[in-house]
Amino acid sequence: MTRMSGKQALIEQLLADGARYVFGNPGTTEQGFMDALQDYPQLEFILALHEGVAVGVADAYARATRKPAFVELHIAPGLGNAMGMLYDAARGHSPLVVYAGQSDTHSLDQEPLLSGDLVRMAEPLCKWAVEAKHAHDVPMLLRRAMKVAAGPPPGPVFMSLPLDVLDQAADMHITPTSYVAGRIRPDAETLRAAAALLAGARHPAIVVGDGVAISGAQAEVGAMADLIGAPIQAGYASETNLPAGHPLAGNPLNVVSGAAVRASLDASDVILIIGTPVWRTIFPAESGPLPDEARVIQIDQDTWELAKNAPVEFALHADPKTTLEELIPLVEALMSPEQRESARARAAAYSERRTAAEHRLRAEDDKRRDQSPIAVTRLMQEIAAALPSSAAIFDESVTSGGALQRYFRLEPGAYFRARGGGLGPGMPGTVGLKLAYPDRAVVGVVADGSAMYTITALWTAAHHKLPVTWVIVNNSSYRILKLNLQDYLGEAGAHRRFMHTDLEDPPIRYDRLAESMGVWGRRVERTEDLGDALREAMAVPGPSLLDVVVDPAVPGRAR
Repeated sequence: MTRMSGKQALIEQLLADGARYVFGNPGTTEQGFMDALQDYPQLEFILALHEGVAVGVADAYARATRKPAFVELHIAPGLGNAMGMLYDAARGHSPLVVYAGQSDTHSLDQEPLLSGDLVRMAEPLCKWAVEAKHAHDVPMLLRRAMKVAAGPPPGPVFMSLPLDVLDQAADMHITPTSYVAGRIRPDAETLRAAAALLAGARHPAIVVGDGVAISGAQAEVGAMADLIGAPIQAGYASETNLPAGHPLAGNPLNVVSGAAVRASLDASDVILIIGTPVWRTIFPAESGPLPDEARVIQIDQDTWELAKNAPVEFALHADPKTTLEELIPLVEALMSPEQRESARARAAAYSERRTAAEHRLRAEDDKRRDQSPIAVTRLMQEIAAALPSSAAIFDESVTSGGALQRYFRLEPGAYFRARGGGLGPGMPGTVGLKLAYPDRAVVGVVADGSAMYTITALWTAAHHKLPVTWVIVNNSSYRILKLNLQDYLGEAGAHRRFMHTDLEDPPIRYDRLAESMGVWGRRVERTEDLGDALREAMAVPGPSLLDVVVDPAVPGRAR
């Protein structure tokens, strides 16, 4: 036991857990903590100019490192400012420990300015929320918060730390956090029954989500798909959940229409769902998320997601990697020679169709290669050509994401897409990736509308001298809303105008915004300038930004 203040204990506990960074935006109720940081130069404070940016940076850092990231926010308004990014972190199972300063406990009943019930504010988006009442509890509560944030399924945890609690002195016990070890194994009897179902499948499908990436089960997913001849589709996913270039990789399921998702799986007799909600769409299907005749196996560490929206035949509360390692040999042993041959034929036919479809898409892309305004597909081709093989990408390109994925080799740990649905993680997420991967090139590909939510991440990168590159896909609009409205109105809306979705009066100059915050910026309007501009931006020793003006057209609709 060592006697120290609560704020010292908080920092000592962070260091005991190997923390390198605190991500935050300070305020008066955190001033004791901020003052104490100068005595601990080994813990770097990553300064954001808005609380949402702080959470966005921490979110990406936690995703890339698979370790809890520590965030400091400023009391009730700061927590409120962070809610959008905290929502995304919760939906994406990011292990964050979020701390906000609270007013002195002796005056809380007077409702001081800025105070509020921080625990109740945070609870809907956190696995656990607590307010410390005594200084001697601070290191214990932080250890518990770290453990809960990292435990399956991971997610944000919140700590309210009053001013006086951090100032109090007490005898403290500092020791590294004890994390929950091991992986949850599936029930053997259920696993055998699931194996029999998969072995006999005639039209199987596999749907994966980020639970696969969190578990590190990409290779096992690919092996199962090869074994049973099943296409792999992405459900609610934002990372690489299968081996790069796998021949059975399919298109992501539609995140807008639940009916479209259901229809895309309607021909499947057996569906294996791994590490993804069923289904998280903007407009769920009234008839239910799953085809009526399909038999379903679901594997997830999140018990809330198992059989949540529809009954499934086998719901396995288990780690995806451990489960697939045990399931694959069981299926293999049960398959007859005829079933093996059918699986090989299915896999070959699907791979052939996939290759032909990809060739058609690339041929269409080539027709627009030299067009003006710049085609999004040409931009993505140039980004892929300019990047070193070890590069990592944070993708919030929104409507351009399909083209980016077509040309960038999606290696596990190298591709991170915005998740949760709230706009804005692309700008800070790029900063978080660079902090996690200091020796790799890191590029953020961000839609123009999304960039404006968290544009001050530019200053954070410049302030900390981080060599990252952003590519702003600038179509001067919220194009995703136009496409969604197109689906909503159908043919009857062919002559309707898009209302309040354009960002061109006045135009936004992202290159000039970058320069105003210490970031090298350049605007690109001509296709022939793209390659050189990308290489120039990536050679800048500090942060850089390309504002690329692309074709804003929405086929079949007036602007």
